[in-house]
This record gives sequence, structure tokens and C-alpha cells, in this order.
Amino acid sequence: MAGSVAGADSAVGADLPLSALRQDGWSARSLSRGSIMVMALLVVRHAHAGRRSASKGDDRVRPLSPRGRARADALIPILAAYRPKRILSSPYVRCCETVQPVAESLGLAVESVDELAEGHSSDAIRLLTTMAGESAVLCTHGDVANALLDFLVPDPSAKGRASMRLQKGDVWVVQSIGKALAIAEHLRRPVASKPVDGG
Repeated sequence: MAGSVAGADSAVGADLPLSALRQDGWSARSLSRGSIMVMALLVVRHAHAGRRSASKGDDRVRPLSPRGRARADALIPILAAYRPKRILSSPYVRCCETVQPVAESLGLAVESVDELAEGHSSDAIRLLTTMAGESAVLCTHGDVANALLDFLVPDPSAKGRASMRLQKGDVWVVQSIGKALAIAEHLRRPVASKPVDGG
């Protein structure tokens, strides 16, 4: 199943007013009308968790920073609007903490899956294709998100591709279009300064 970039109209359905996305600084790439589609895979990069280099001990248990926890709370109305039926996450603490608030708000459990962990890019791609057509949240890491982008938008010259990389706390709305998976929206918040990558 190949990937592609969807046009704005493919992301339109019925539920969340555009004004809701603008609350707390959120913006939606190429959203052209007043509501967004419900059925989608929502790929989330974990929120801010400090610097990897400053962390001591097992990096898998590095928690979100206060800024990251605020972002996780801000994700609640954004993700909940799509009515996901499942919440999947890398086993790393920072990923689980990113989606725990929305899981609690929806009465869902966070499913810890190794396929979304760091270094599991191929497994994550297989998981994404297997879940095509479902409504779910998948929280992962920067290296996996970059591999997913290469899969979903394999043409490096595709329009807008360079700006589609997930920053911490960003969301891709991935939809099935025919036999392909496509990034229909990139939901993100403006950043005040250059983000510091830490997995």
C-alpha cells in the first residue's frame, strides 16, 4: 500500500469546527472548510520530554516535561474530536504520557506496543498499513515518524513534504484513499524557538 499527500477536501467531514483547532495556538495545514473527518489514524509524536543528553538512567522511562504535559492536555479536544476507538503507544514513558490524558477522557486504555518504539520503523509501517481504515491514535518517536513520512510521501520533491515532519506534540491525520494511505492534515502548534530533538 503506497502513501501520498491528500488534498484539503479529502479531510472534510463533520464534527470539529475550525475554530476549535485555533484554540491554544493550534493550526491545521491545508484545512479549507469548517469541519474535519472522524475516521482516521492519528499519528502523534510524543510531546516535549527535555533533552536526551540531560537524562540519566534508562531513557525509556524519561517523562514529559511541564511543557510536554501541557501539550498532552491540549491534545485532548484535538484527538477526541476524531472519536478514536483505540489508543496505541510506544512503551516509552514519554509516549504513554502524551496520550494518557486523551485516553482517560475517552474511557480508553493506552495499549503499549513495541511496534511504535524507537528503532522499530519497519514494524510501525506494517502496523499502520494493517490498521488502515480504523479510527485510532498511534503515539511514537521522531525516528519512526521520519520513516513513516518516507513511506507515506516517498517522493522527496512532493509539494509541502519538507514542512510535514512531525515536531514534538504534532499530529498527522492519516486516511485511506483508495488503496493508499495519505496524510490528510498536519495538526501542529507554532513554536517560539527551534525545537530540540530528543527522540
